[in-house]
Formats: sequence, C-alpha cells, structure tokens
Amino acid sequence: MRILLLIFCCFLLGNIATGQSAHKQLRKGDTNYKEGNYQEAEERYRKALDKESSFKGSYNLGNSIYEQERFEEALQYYSNAAANAETADEKAFAYHNLGNTYFQNQKLKESVEAYKNALRANPNDLETKKNLAMAMRVLQQQQQQQQQNQEQNEDQDQEDQDQEQQQENQEQQQQQQDQQQQQNEQEQQENQSEQQSSAEEEQQEQEAQEQPKEGEPTKEEVRKLLEIMEAEEQKVQEKLQRQKAKPSKSAKDW
Repeated sequence: MRILLLIFCCFLLGNIATGQSAHKQLRKGDTNYKEGNYQEAEERYRKALDKESSFKGSYNLGNSIYEQERFEEALQYYSNAAANAETADEKAFAYHNLGNTYFQNQKLKESVEAYKNALRANPNDLETKKNLAMAMRVLQQQQQQQQQNQEQNEDQDQEDQDQEQQQENQEQQQQQQDQQQQQNEQEQQENQSEQQSSAEEEQQEQEAQEQPKEGEPTKEEVRKLLEIMEAEEQKVQEKLQRQKAKPSKSAKDW
C-alpha cells in the first residue's frame, strides 16, 4: 500500500513538473510574440503543446502561424482551440480568429459561420459583428459576381449555339444552292444534247428527203434539164420573133 502511494505521489509530482514546464514555454512564447518574433514564438508554443494540450497553447500557436501568413495551417490550431475552450470567452476568441483565417483563405461561407459561432458565445463582441457584416457583404458580392458570370456564360453559350445554328443553316443553304446549280447545269447539258440530237436528226431527215429515189433524176440532172429547157425555150422565142419581122406575101395575083 505504501509502495502504491509512493508511485501515485511521484506521478502527481511529474504532472506538476510537466505543467510548470509547459507554462514556462507558453510564457516565453508570449514574450517572443509581443516582440514580433513569431517564428520563435511558434517554436515555444509547439514545445508547450508537446508537453500539455491546452486552449492557450493551440490558440497562441495559431496566432503565431497566422502572423506568418500561413493561413491554411492556422485553421487547424484555431479549430483545436475552439474544441478545447473551457469558457465562453475562450470559444468566442477561437471562433473569431477562425473566421479571420477563413476570410484570408477566401472561404467566405466558412468565415461567416465561424463569426456566427463567436457571437453565439459572446453576442456583445462588436469587432466580431463588424467582421461578420464585412464577410457577408463580400460573400454577397461574390455570389452576385458568380451569378453574373454564370448568366454571361449562358448568354455566350446561347450566342455560340446561335452562331453554330446560323453557320449550319448557311452551309445547308449553300449546299442546296450548289445542288440546284449542278441540277440546272445537268438539265442544260441534257437540253443541249437533246437539241443537238434533234438537229442532227432533222439534218439527216432533210438529207434523206433530198436524196433522189431510185430512178429519179438528181438535183444536178434536174438543174441541167431546166437549163436545156430554158435554152430551147429561148430558141423558140427567138424564132417566133424573126418570123414576125418578115413581110408577108400577098395571096392575090395581080
């Protein structure tokens, strides 16, 4: 029994020593933080957390990292601080800085929710109210811009679709015109071919008609015959004229 009591006493003394060591690191970290030496303060706060998990260790470590603009990493420690908070003020502080960090990371919805959690813990925090109003205003502007961009994208998509439809209609119209032109040219060629064939047939028919039948004189023979007939006719006419010009003999004998 005495041995167990001795062990318990040693364990209690060890915890007290560890707590004093963590507290010592926190105080040194606070000094470094006030001096603006955030990197050294970060190391002190990390050592304090290694020895003992506490709200102050997580909260102050988050602050030192935040001041070094490592906002994404700071979120983890502010979240831990909020989870380890024992009082309403501690919770309000943790959520307030958590809202600031979300805001720096452009996570506006999360920032608004964190500020609301801070005000639930401390409704009278004027600074948190101001930050909440600012975050809500920026979020609204962002949403309006997103809505505007979406509408512009939709309008652009509609315009692109209209242009594509117009281009397609023009291509179809051009294709129809080309087809009509080809059809017209083909019909014209067919008409010309038919006309040429018809002319050739007429010429062949005419030539066939002009060719003499068997036993009939040719054109040349007819022409020569006409010339002969005209010559004979001319001779006859000349003979008649000569006869009229001679004096006629009287039939009465004197």
